Amino acid sequence: MIIEKNVNHSSKIRRYPTEKNIHYLFIFNKSGICLYGKNFTDNYKLMDKQLLSGFFTAIRAFTKEVMGTNIKTIEMGKVKFVLIKEEEYYYGVLCDSIENLLLIEGIISKINLRFLEYINKNNLKVDIEYVQDKDLNRLIDSIVDDILSTEFDVEKEKEIIEHLEFLSKNDEISGAILLTDKGKVIFSTIDRTYLKSFLKEVEFRVKICNNSILKLFYTNRNKQLIFSEYVENQYFIILVFDSETKFGMAQFYLEKAVKIIKSKLYDEDFKHITSKII
Repeated sequence: MIIEKNVNHSSKIRRYPTEKNIHYLFIFNKSGICLYGKNFTDNYKLMDKQLLSGFFTAIRAFTKEVMGTNIKTIEMGKVKFVLIKEEEYYYGVLCDSIENLLLIEGIISKINLRFLEYINKNNLKVDIEYVQDKDLNRLIDSIVDDILSTEFDVEKEKEIIEHLEFLSKNDEISGAILLTDKGKVIFSTIDRTYLKSFLKEVEFRVKICNNSILKLFYTNRNKQLIFSEYVENQYFIILVFDSETKFGMAQFYLEKAVKIIKSKLYDEDFKHITSKII
C-alpha cells in the first residue's frame, strides 16, 4: 500500500501484460552461433539452433550490405524479426508486427548489460558454448516483465475511463481509444475485430513513447480524421472523427480528453471539464 503526500490511501498497483507480443529472444556471437534462446510465449515453435544460426547469418550478411545499421527488422506477416547489435553480440527478437521498436531496444539494452555480467561471472566460452540456465531465464523474465509492466492507480484510471466514455457519446466522435505508454489498450469504443487492424495501420504514429512527438493529426485509409496525443508519459489517447468533421471541432474534443486525463491524474475537479460536452 502506497501512502500519498496528502495521507490518503492510494490504490496503485503494477499492471503486467496478460499477453506478450514478444515471443522469442535469441543471442548470437559474431560468428553467428546461437548462444542462448528463450521463449516468452508458446505461439510459435522454437526453431532448431543450427537452422536458426544459418538464418541469422543470412540476415546479417544481407542487411549489412543494404542497411549498414545496428538494428534490422524483417516483417513476416503477423510477426517480425528484429536484430540488434550490442557490444560484441547480436540479439534477435521474434515479436508481433505491431510491437514498438523503441520498447524492444530498451529491453535488449538492459538484457545486454546483465548478459555481459553473466558471461564474466561464469567464464562463458562465447565461441562455442550454448547457455541453458534457469537463473538466467528468470533474470531475463524479470527484465522483460519490469519493462512491460506499468504502475497505475486503479481508481483514477476507472474514473478516467468513465469520463472518456461520457465524452465519446458525442455524435461527432466516431471512436475513442486509450492506451498505456506501453501500447496496451485499456479502453476503446471501436469494435475489437477492427481494432487490431486499425492499430497496425497507425502503429508508427501510436507508439511514440520517446516523447519526440506529442500531438498527431492525420487521416487513415478509410478517410477518417485521427487526432491523438501522448499524455503525461502515461497514456496515449486517440479520437476518431468522420472526414467531414471540422478540424477545430476535433481539436476541441481532443483537448477535452487530454484535460480529463490530466485532471484526474492530479486529482483536480472534473466538473468544469465535462460540463457542456454533450
